[in-house]
Amino acid sequence: MTSSLSSAPFAPIAVAMDAPDLAAVRAWTAAVAPVVSTVKIGLEVFCRDGAAAVVAAREAAREAGRDDLDVFLDLKLHDIPATVRGAAAAVASLRPTYLTVHASGGAEMIAAAAQALPDTRITAVTVLTSLDEEMLEQIGLTGPSQAAVVRLALLAVGAGARAIVCSPNEVAAVRSAVPADITLITPGVRPAGASLDDQRRVATPARAIADGADLLVIGRPITGAADRRAAAEAIAAELA
Repeated sequence: MTSSLSSAPFAPIAVAMDAPDLAAVRAWTAAVAPVVSTVKIGLEVFCRDGAAAVVAAREAAREAGRDDLDVFLDLKLHDIPATVRGAAAAVASLRPTYLTVHASGGAEMIAAAAQALPDTRITAVTVLTSLDEEMLEQIGLTGPSQAAVVRLALLAVGAGARAIVCSPNEVAAVRSAVPADITLITPGVRPAGASLDDQRRVATPARAIADGADLLVIGRPITGAADRRAAAEAIAAELA
């Protein structure tokens, strides 16, 4: 049993809006809103455009006939608990469905975010998908990666996180370790034959869902396509 918040007929995909400007955020959202459950506003876009990026995405979704598009605010907060509590409270008016924090910030920090935004699924990022075993060793994180991810996931859930970000390689292990109502979000997803770009621990969309993922983060295979809606529909069809 999985914990997806998304309702049919929308595919359990969060399209990463790593867009160059607000016009692109609007255009990309309008293209994919009829197909996917979620758009993800990441750190680069939020640092440049702030709340306007979320507003633009929601406006574009409504114009495309969607007033229930989930917003995944991917800020990966990582600081002392008081600062994270304040940062989470500062985005409360945006009503994100998901807000990311780094699980490695510790239980008190995660709890602070959850207390500040009780209606948002605080989402703990375990180990970035750009890191491999050698890099984990370099930064001093006790591995192997699967053990580290499960350990961080359990810590985060115990502190109040209601969603976990992990790579496709670890999603099955995390799914078996955490309660069924915890949403598992999986980046590093690439359709067969797509470029891996800067991702190291990857899988196809169908494999990630079969292993227990609830929501797939997909960016360039959709946003870099000539026809973004068609690219999203093709992946949605693979999942169906």
